[in-house]
Amino acid sequence: MARRRQAASEVDGPTRDRVQSEPSNDKSKSEVVRVRVSGSELQQIEAAAEAADLTISSFIRSLSLEGAGVRPFLSYEDRMVFAALAKEFRAVGVNLNQIARAINAKREVHPDEVLMALANVLTMMGVVGFEVRELAKRGPSRRREAV
Repeated sequence: MARRRQAASEVDGPTRDRVQSEPSNDKSKSEVVRVRVSGSELQQIEAAAEAADLTISSFIRSLSLEGAGVRPFLSYEDRMVFAALAKEFRAVGVNLNQIARAINAKREVHPDEVLMALANVLTMMGVVGFEVRELAKRGPSRRREAV
């Protein structure tokens, strides 16, 4: 919970030059939240915000809203993709478990079954890697649009 909020007109010091008068609407950001950080923390925040191609304010606002669960980190489409991947991983896991049980019960398992199950694992790992890379590319642009 924020300990203290100040109106933009009460801002002083180095943050004052960033405050601009905007018409009152949903996009207007007239409230200021002050956060104390060390010099090294500020450098890390600045570097991370720059890497995300966001202002420090947008960066912190985005992380705060996502972290608090106010705005979901993943879009609806992202959640649907990861749900489908989870379903596929469960199916692959079931297959591997059946193979392991058969081997433990000293039943014969055809080597092609094992190879196919392992190929499915590798395929799923590749798909997850691809989706995570795509999510990393989309994340900053989605944040810029939202903040």
